[in-house]
This record gives sequence, C-alpha cells and structure tokens, in this order.
Amino acid sequence: MIKTVSVAPMMDCTDKHEIYFLSLISKNIHLYTEMIVANAIIRGNRDKLLSFKKILNPVTLQVGGSNPNELAEACKISEDYGYKEINLNLGCPSKKVQKNKFGACLMQEPDLVARCIESMSKATDLPITIKTRIGYNQIEDFDFLKSFIKTTKDAGSQKFIIHARKALLKKLSPKENLNIPPLKYDFVYKLKDHFKNDEIIINGGVKTTYEIKDHLQKVDGVMIGRAVYHSPYFLAEIEKEIFNNDKVPTRSEVMEKLIPYIQEETSKGTQLNHIMRHTVGLFHGQNGSKVWKQYLSKNMCIRDADLQKVNHIMDQVKKTSPVSLER
Repeated sequence: MIKTVSVAPMMDCTDKHEIYFLSLISKNIHLYTEMIVANAIIRGNRDKLLSFKKILNPVTLQVGGSNPNELAEACKISEDYGYKEINLNLGCPSKKVQKNKFGACLMQEPDLVARCIESMSKATDLPITIKTRIGYNQIEDFDFLKSFIKTTKDAGSQKFIIHARKALLKKLSPKENLNIPPLKYDFVYKLKDHFKNDEIIINGGVKTTYEIKDHLQKVDGVMIGRAVYHSPYFLAEIEKEIFNNDKVPTRSEVMEKLIPYIQEETSKGTQLNHIMRHTVGLFHGQNGSKVWKQYLSKNMCIRDADLQKVNHIMDQVKKTSPVSLER
C-alpha cells in the first residue's frame, strides 16, 4: 500500500484557491476541500462550489450531511468535477454543524452513518471515505472505535482518516477541540493492527517531518492541518524529506507561478483578497516575514484591493528578503 501525506480539510481555509496554491509547492501531497454541505451542492451554484483548476495532485471532496438521499445526490452531481474520492465528515465538532446533524455528532448514530455511506457508494463510482475522531464526550473506548470503523467499512468506506482526539461536543469550541482533548495516537496504531488490509490515515498535532516519518512506520498515511496553513512552505520540506524530491520551487517561484492564476481568477470576478489571504504564511520563519504580512494586510488582503498591484507582487517578494528566496 502506497504511503500518503495529505492536507486536512479545514473550514474557511482549504478552498479552491488554497488547493491550487499548495499544488504549486508540492506535487505529491493529497489535497482536500473544505467541507461542503450536501444540500448546498444540490440547491446551490454547483460550479462555484465544486469547480477547481485541474492540477496533478489528487483532490478529495469532503461533504457534510446526514440524509442518505441528499448525500447520494450530492455524490452524483460531484463525480464529474475531477475529484479522486468523496469524504464524509464525521469529525467536525462545531455547534453549527451539530445543529444541522452532521460531523462528529454522527458518531452517536453509527446505523445512520452506515445508511449514508451505503447510499453514497451506490450513487458514484468514486471511492467513499470517512474522516472521524477516536470518540466523543465520555466515549473514549477502543472497542467503540473499532466497532464504529467496522460499521463504516461494511457500509462501503474505503479509507479511514482518524483525528486522534475525541470530540467534546457540548463543552468546547471547535478551536478548543483541536487542542484540549489529549492526542491518543496509540488508538490509531492499534486500529491499523486490527484492520491490516485497510488504509488508515492518522491526523492531529503533526508539525514536523520527523513526526510524519515516525507515523508512517505504523499507519498508511499522515494528514496535516494547521501546520501547513500557517506555514505553507512546510510542504517543500515534506517533498524533500518524505517524497525524496529535491526539485521544489523557491518561494519566489511559487509566487511567480501563482500570478497567472490570480489574473485568470480576478478576470472572472474573484476578489483578490480571497486568493492572497492564503499566501500570508509563505515566508513564515524567514527574515522579512513580518514585512510580507504587513504588505498583504495593507494592499492585498482587503476588500476591493487594487488589482493593478498584482503586477508588482514580485517586486515586494524581492524586497521581503533575498535570503527567503533560497530553497
């Protein structure tokens, strides 16, 4: 089984612009959309929600919902947009998501989850996968997790992404749920021991290539979230250290390649700040990072940003720090 590294679906982060931006840094990383609600796909602007610029990287659509028929219809609609798989969100703990009955709260209803996955699997030839947690509220028992994963597997899920924390559905905010519940990687390792022939991906708190290498000794893949969003060029290190690819672009080259995309998208009416906000962390940890962020906040990451300033982005990149342009 091929080992994978992926970027987690993150609300208000991994939109189509972020996906394209990250693909310029890494050609081997597996990318996921932010969660899109099934009902929105059915009744909303499908092209706006689902379309993205075609890239070499595999891209997975993550959907949210709990109505088997709606999820099935959303899968049918989505399968012609170029996604490699469709992932069902069973891990988001936000109160808004709970109110609409999807995300981590569905761990409380494994039979409903099974019906959802069965309907999705019948509706499309694309692989159906899940992203979930190790437990919820007071339920943090390996036997429960094992049973839940078996239920989803029997229903048709072909891959299992496990955030190695439980979700506290009533006590914590989504941000707190990313930090306060302790990480229990051993649950995920043990899960792989029980499902030896199935693809088990670990998620939660991964920040270094050393950690990625260590996890890959025990599971089939690693999913990274905030570490990549705050420091996108971390993907260049992953390319080198994990995929043995030294032909990674410099930060300057990434921005040069992004400019035609910016021009194409803004010509269609996309606001400049919707794209440029994803580049704020490109120079993270480099001399001049603060200058870059200040420039973006004043010129690019504002509503009605002057499109003419796109022509001068590379001038600002060079001013930011000559050192940061090195690999």
